[in-house]
Amino acid sequence: MTAVKKIRKILVANRGEIALRLIRTIKELGLGAVAVYERPDNEALFIRSADDAIMIGEGPRKDYLDIDRMIWAARKSGADAIHPGYGFLAENPDFSSACEKADINFIGPPPDVIQNLGNKIIAREIMEKAGIPVIPGTENLVKGEEGIRAAVEFGKKYGYPLMLKASSGGGGRGIRKVENEKELLIQMPQSRYEALQAFNNDDIYIEKCIQNPRHVEIQILADQHGEILHLGSRDCSIQRRNQKLIEIAPADLPLNVLKSMYKTAILAAGKAGYVGAGTVEFLVDAHTNEFWFMEVNTRLQVEHTVTEMLSGVDIVREQIIIAEGERLKIPEVRFHRLGKAIQVRINAEDPKNGFMPEGGKLVDVYQSPGGPGIRLDGMVYQGYKIPTEYDSLLVKMTVRGHNWEQSVQRLKRALNDFLICGPKTTIPFYLAICDEPDFRRGKFTTSYLDQHAEVFDYPENRREIAKLSQLIAEIHAKKINPYAY
Repeated sequence: MTAVKKIRKILVANRGEIALRLIRTIKELGLGAVAVYERPDNEALFIRSADDAIMIGEGPRKDYLDIDRMIWAARKSGADAIHPGYGFLAENPDFSSACEKADINFIGPPPDVIQNLGNKIIAREIMEKAGIPVIPGTENLVKGEEGIRAAVEFGKKYGYPLMLKASSGGGGRGIRKVENEKELLIQMPQSRYEALQAFNNDDIYIEKCIQNPRHVEIQILADQHGEILHLGSRDCSIQRRNQKLIEIAPADLPLNVLKSMYKTAILAAGKAGYVGAGTVEFLVDAHTNEFWFMEVNTRLQVEHTVTEMLSGVDIVREQIIIAEGERLKIPEVRFHRLGKAIQVRINAEDPKNGFMPEGGKLVDVYQSPGGPGIRLDGMVYQGYKIPTEYDSLLVKMTVRGHNWEQSVQRLKRALNDFLICGPKTTIPFYLAICDEPDFRRGKFTTSYLDQHAEVFDYPENRREIAKLSQLIAEIHAKKINPYAY
C-alpha cells in the first residue's frame, strides 16, 4: 500500500500565468508556496504572490530549464515538493527522476511513464498492444537511404497527405504536413533539424494525415492506488499551426461516442501505469465520429481551466493530493454537470501579421470583465511590460453558460468588456470568430481558420480607441479614475 506523505511546502518550477495559478491553490491548501524566477521576471506578479521567491539566474529561459538549479532552489527554500506546471521541465523525465533522487516529491507522473509516453513511437506501441485504435504510422525512421525508402513506401501504401512528426514532440511543435513524395523528401531533413533544435532528439516518424478532423481530448486523474477517473472532454479543434487557440468543454459528440472515448482514455492511462493529472488526446473524423489515439500529455494542460469551470474540480488540488499518496474522492456527479465552457487565450499578438508577438510594449490601460460565469487566469496589469524573452500570453479567459448559445454570447460580451491599450491583442480576432456563422452553430474542425479567413478581416483598434475615449471623458467628468482602485 502506498504510504501517505504529507507535503508542507511546494516549489513552483515555472513562471507567468501558470505559476500564479498554482500558487493560489497551494496557498488555499495552507501549504507554503515558493516561486523561482529569472532576472527578466523580477517584477512579475507571480513572485509577489508566493511566500518566498528565489532568483535562479540571469535567463532568459535557460534557468527555467536547469534541473540542477531547480533542485538547488528547492533545498535552499526547504520545499519538499515541486510542481512543474506546463512547458519548460514539465514533461522531462530527467526532472522527475532528479526529484526522486533528491527525495523531493515530484507532482506529476513517475519518470518511466513520462519517458514512455513522451516518445510517440513507444506510446503508440503501448496503445496498439491494448487494442486502442491508432492512426497508421511508421516506427522511428532510421537516418539515411533506408529511412527515406521506408517513408516513400509508407506514402505509396497509405497515400498523401502525411504528417512528419518528432518522436519527442509535443505542444504542436515538430509537426509538418507533406502533400506529395517530392515534399516528403525535402521536408524530412528539415524535420529532423527542427526536432533536434526543439527536443535535442532528431528522431522522426510518419503518420497518415486525417483530413479535417476534430481534436478532442479527455482529462484524466489517476491516483497511486490504481483508481483512474475522467473529468469529461474538451474540443480543441480551433488551432493555428497545431497550436490551440480556443478550447470548449464538453465536446459536442454523441453520448455513446463520448462514453467510448472515456473508456478508451482510462484504458490508455491504466496500460501506461499513469499517475497524476493527464490528458489523452484523440483525432475524430468529423463525419463518422470514428476516433484514433494521438498522444498522452503527461502534465497539466493550458486548457485545464475549461474543465475546471464545468466540473467544479480543482485539478491542481487533486494533483497535490495524488502526490501525497491519498486516494481520489471525487463524487461521480461532478463528471456530469450541464452547460458549456469556452476558453480563449488572450495574447499580446497581432493576428493579422501572422500572430506576431508584441514584446516590449507597455499595457497603458487594463480593464477586465466580470459577471456570472467568467474566470480570468493571467498575470497582466496596468503598467505591465510585455516580455520579449517569454511567451506573449496575457490572460486566459474562461466562460460558462447553460448551453452553447449562452456561452458564445457571454464570451462575446466579456470580450467587449475587456479594455487593453498599448499592445495589439487577440481580442478583436476572437470577437470576429464569435460572429462567424459556423462557430455560432458549433461546427469546426482543425481546418477552421483555413476555411474561414474572413475572421482576420476585423477593424483595427477602433474599439480600443472608442473605449479609451469614453474612459478619458468619464475621468474628466467625475474628476476621478473609476478603475484606479
